[in-house]
Amino acid sequence: MVQSILSYNFMQNALAAAVVASLICGIIGTIIVEKGLVSMSGGIAHASFGGIGLGYFIGIEPIIGGLLVATGASLGVGQIQRKTRTKADTVISMFWSAGMALGILFIALTPGYPPDMTSYLFGDILTVSDIYLRIMLVLAIGMSLLVFMFFNYFKLYLFDEEYAAILGINVLGLERTVYVMIALSIVVLIKVVGIILALALLTIPTATAKLFSDRLSTIMLLATIFGVVYSLTGLCISYYLDIPSGASIILNAIVIYGVLGIMRRRKAFGIKKA
Repeated sequence: MVQSILSYNFMQNALAAAVVASLICGIIGTIIVEKGLVSMSGGIAHASFGGIGLGYFIGIEPIIGGLLVATGASLGVGQIQRKTRTKADTVISMFWSAGMALGILFIALTPGYPPDMTSYLFGDILTVSDIYLRIMLVLAIGMSLLVFMFFNYFKLYLFDEEYAAILGINVLGLERTVYVMIALSIVVLIKVVGIILALALLTIPTATAKLFSDRLSTIMLLATIFGVVYSLTGLCISYYLDIPSGASIILNAIVIYGVLGIMRRRKAFGIKKA
């Protein structure tokens, strides 16, 4: 079975992309969950659709447009939230709606036959190219090194922002760094599971990891492992049943999380959280 899957170059790229994406989800997904940025991340994901549409409209790589808009949206949410009294959910919903609306508008205005946006909305990991895989790997390694080099600073920012400020830590700089990493992660995941499902892959592995541990570093490690399991098994299911890969990965993750959650609640494992 393994030999059959690995005999195709596109499957090799897909499997490698699944592993790299899992590393991103394990680290950045944990930050998102622990800091309560799930809603914001969903808004950034949908806002990136505007950048993808803009990329088609002006004739550049759509992912580059998505990256620029996602980064701008993530920083914009934080800036508006600090400068005004508008609640975060309200700002996020506006960016969410505006991004999707602009994406639809730019695609409609693009000359020629309208492009197929299915792979961007729902993902198609089988279309990951060698170049895209290298970009994913560079971003994953870069973000992982950044988090682990300044792990204690990020930990303070996540759990006690006020104390971090008292210690003289640049909390605003950390916040902006986190927001940019979230934007990068989402754009990377677009090819794997798509805009619509990216948030699920960022949160489900972390939610599963939290069933077994409360320690931040352990959660990141377990979330990465669960992400690999979810992605690879979901991809194999997709390959053999000939169903969409993004949906297969997410549904597989939800089922496994549900089973582990039930077993954990019934203390079937007989182990304590680390």
